[in-house]
Amino acid sequence: MSGLIGKKIGMTSIFDENGKNIPCTVIEAGPCVVTQVRTNEVDGYEALQLGFDDKSDKNATKADLGHFKKAGSSVKRKVIEFQGFKEEYKLGDHITVDLFKENEFVDVSATSKGKGFQGVVKRHGFAGSQRTHGQQSMLRAPGSVGAASYPARIFKGMKMGGQMGSQKVKVQNLRVLKVVPEKNLIVIKGCVPGHNNTYVTIQK
Repeated sequence: MSGLIGKKIGMTSIFDENGKNIPCTVIEAGPCVVTQVRTNEVDGYEALQLGFDDKSDKNATKADLGHFKKAGSSVKRKVIEFQGFKEEYKLGDHITVDLFKENEFVDVSATSKGKGFQGVVKRHGFAGSQRTHGQQSMLRAPGSVGAASYPARIFKGMKMGGQMGSQKVKVQNLRVLKVVPEKNLIVIKGCVPGHNNTYVTIQK
């Protein structure tokens, strides 16, 4: 689907026409530069490669310098491909937040906050053992995870402690509350994955 690359600014809340307080997320969406045009004749599919957020030339490889120079653009930090644009764009064109309209629905994907190694209570919502009637030796432990002689192993997918977060997450059907073209901002109802300044992908 067509979309833009953006950066999560943070969360706030606004009031609607009925006086209801609505939590929302502010995202700096674009402007994105078309850094490559994929075609059926050359690549076997049609898509637009968009670049967002400038990066210093000294931190770029020679391949990157040549790639962005061909598009007449500065080196970009984030590059993602999108499909399904209704309008035709050429190399070097800019796509702004005007792509989105108020009250339409979008999907937002990003890398969620990393929480490190977590136990089963935080990671899977286990209740833990009781706190009363004597000393408990395993308040937040997972308990039994397998049988003895049969099957003599732990099944795949067993809910156990481990790395939590820092994964790509997509939240679907979020309503666009407001678009601010002069500041390249889009206000979306609800929350989106990731911490502030995380790169996000907004798709129609």
